[in-house]
Amino acid sequence: MTFTPGITSSVSRGRVFAITGASLFVTRNPHVAVPVAEVADDALYLGDLDGTACFARLVEPNAGPPDAEPVALRQLFGTLTDVEFGIAGRALGLTAWDRDHRFCGRCGAPTARSTRERVRTCTACGHASYPRLSPAVIVLVERDGRCLLARNARTRMPFFSTLAGFVEVGETLEQTVAREIREEAGIEVADIRYFGSQPWPFTGSLMIGFTARWAGGDIVEEPEEILEAGWFAPNELPVIPPKLSIARELIDDFVRRHS
Repeated sequence: MTFTPGITSSVSRGRVFAITGASLFVTRNPHVAVPVAEVADDALYLGDLDGTACFARLVEPNAGPPDAEPVALRQLFGTLTDVEFGIAGRALGLTAWDRDHRFCGRCGAPTARSTRERVRTCTACGHASYPRLSPAVIVLVERDGRCLLARNARTRMPFFSTLAGFVEVGETLEQTVAREIREEAGIEVADIRYFGSQPWPFTGSLMIGFTARWAGGDIVEEPEEILEAGWFAPNELPVIPPKLSIARELIDDFVRRHS
């Protein structure tokens, strides 16, 4: 499947990525699929998937496409194709941006969509509001063949994962890695290397993955961020995240390299 992003289209029918909350409307006939339907003028054109137009709409829970039902987007990972899941994430992020920037944040006047680029422009003062991403780093730290994993104190999810945090103004990504690990686990790191990235529409983030090597210090958990943390060998891992996030990719890569 090939997806080609776009801004505008003259067609009025296509795949409708209808979003309500953090859920996507899908049909079951009998397989899960993104519905194809007529679209209203206010639908956001996303691009073409194998020649079929794709649109995003923000709808009420009881106002989705015919014969479709809302399913939490996270639950559709592995059910939709990777390309469709990526488009659904794009729809989630862009519908939130389109809703939240209908009025100018500078003067309060209405904004209007552009037909040339993804931006809403104030009809009074001309202030432009582009879709925003919040960059965040996510890091797997190694020490003597073991990796640092922790349980998050805020989400209290029942698994251990790699450490992560948002980039602050004025920081490089490498500085963010060192600061976050120091603040959350009390240790110093070195040999910081880029691993990969992943858009994370659930928080409007771009997750930027790194690996790093322990350089000093003992683990001291920051209690508001970390419930518990420890060093784990590849054959002694605790419960880890499902195959959805780059955190799992980092952990799986660690296991492969040490098997």
